[in-house]
Amino acid sequence: MMGEAFNLAEHMARRTALVDEVLDKLLPREDEPPETLHKAMRYVVFSGGKRLRPTLVLDACDAVGGDVMKALPAACAIELIHTYSLVHDDLPCIDNDDVRRGMPTCHKVFGEAIALLCGDALLTLAFEVLSKEQTKVGVAPDVVVETISVVAEAAGHLGMVGGQVMDVEAQGMLMHDIHLSEEQISKIHRHKTGALITAAVDVGALIGGASEEQRKALRAYAHELGFAFQITDDLLDAECGHVKNREPNMAMVLGIERSKQLAAEAIERAIGHLNCFNERALPLRAIAEFVLHRER
Repeated sequence: MMGEAFNLAEHMARRTALVDEVLDKLLPREDEPPETLHKAMRYVVFSGGKRLRPTLVLDACDAVGGDVMKALPAACAIELIHTYSLVHDDLPCIDNDDVRRGMPTCHKVFGEAIALLCGDALLTLAFEVLSKEQTKVGVAPDVVVETISVVAEAAGHLGMVGGQVMDVEAQGMLMHDIHLSEEQISKIHRHKTGALITAAVDVGALIGGASEEQRKALRAYAHELGFAFQITDDLLDAECGHVKNREPNMAMVLGIERSKQLAAEAIERAIGHLNCFNERALPLRAIAEFVLHRER
């Protein structure tokens, strides 16, 4: 399935370095007023992470023969949105987490008010990047408009934010001993995590000049990838004992074996959707395998 010469770890490291270089230029300096806000923004953006979503943007663009450099602003914008979502998820009013990626969460370092505003600033900056920076690197105006639309829908009430609401409501159901069905928890995962992953792949394909058939195949790939990603995240949390009481974790609700089966089936479907692509889609195939077998 994967060529022996291809090294995913090295590939993702190169992608991460490229994205981080651009993010460093896009983010305001720490000494630029308001300093506290800008320090918080840089703190959370550069606190680690695999840069999976921006890598997917770039790899989808490359898979359809596009110019990866033109996809960099969109890749960075999606990472900014992902980071904002983590900052808000960690707040006491939602998940109340003290640590993220081995470091104190934003609200533990800067306080709840600054963390809330930091998330707001990152989300707003993401759309500034999509509207201004894409034009600077030569993305066609109609493509710029469509990428903004795709990302906005994925990040908003019909996508990631909607999924977060479902997640919060599910916690309430579990607190009252109301059973969650496989369909209910799958819907949460496909929105809360899957929507932005799907948007990342779709935007990369769009900027790369994909045909409608190629975009459809890549969206289907990403839809399954995002679902599997959240399942494996749940499995890792369950195996490490990181699941909080009454948390809608698929592994805890459906069981370890059923969750592993669902993840494996989703990854198999994801890779199947890439059959119409040549070796340029090799990184996307490798990422799917990585998601299924990843470790903390």
